[in-house]
Amino acid sequence: MIRFASLGSGSSGNALLVESGATRLLVDCGFSLRETAARLNRLGVTPGDLTGLLVTHEHSDHIGGVFRLARRYGLPVWLTYGTLMAAGAAADGADCRVIDSHDPLAVNDLEVLPYPVPHDAREPVQYVFSDGALRLGVLTDAGEATAHLRAMLSGCHGLVLECNHDARMLAESAYPPALKRRIAGRYGHLENQAAADLLASIDASRLQHLVAAHLSEHNNLPELAARVLAAAVNCEEGWVGVADQAAGFAWRQLG
Repeated sequence: MIRFASLGSGSSGNALLVESGATRLLVDCGFSLRETAARLNRLGVTPGDLTGLLVTHEHSDHIGGVFRLARRYGLPVWLTYGTLMAAGAAADGADCRVIDSHDPLAVNDLEVLPYPVPHDAREPVQYVFSDGALRLGVLTDAGEATAHLRAMLSGCHGLVLECNHDARMLAESAYPPALKRRIAGRYGHLENQAAADLLASIDASRLQHLVAAHLSEHNNLPELAARVLAAAVNCEEGWVGVADQAAGFAWRQLG
């Protein structure tokens, strides 16, 4: 059995909790120590209950609280060499363990499968989790869907999928042109329809849970993201979950 929940998702901070048996892994942590503890408490978990942390990349909304949390509670941090180098002195004193972006990692009850993604960071990865029977796929912070990315997410039982922005809303926003180009570019973030196209191109027949994540607070709406993902898998819009910045989403279970 795999359970997963979000502490919050968006440009102001991200953290995803994945649990199987006694193993609890936190994917990224973009919140302060106090805020992280409060958000974990909402899920019935304390920082001391964590097995360790996984990092996707070095942007502050993902890594801002990682090393403080790791040092305070003696937790290991798994991350790529590029991410470690980009983190610099912030990682000093933490139990950092370098991973290869293509090699599976066994952490007690969970198998963690990292995979590289196109994003404007040093060596970014995303993750698929497995307990041997069930698979949870996570994809945020990717500018486009690659063939390898599609292969990794195909056949998952749960999927947390970036729907960062609506193309029209971004184009009409007050963002500077350079920022618009970065967000919409090959190394930026997945737009709603691009996420839906990705979903339609993989085997989604086993999906028990589908959650849209990393929505822009200025250039997207939850109903827009849910609508396009629902159309891609031919389900009711209400079945598609949406992670938000303030509350993330509560525990969801695969099994």
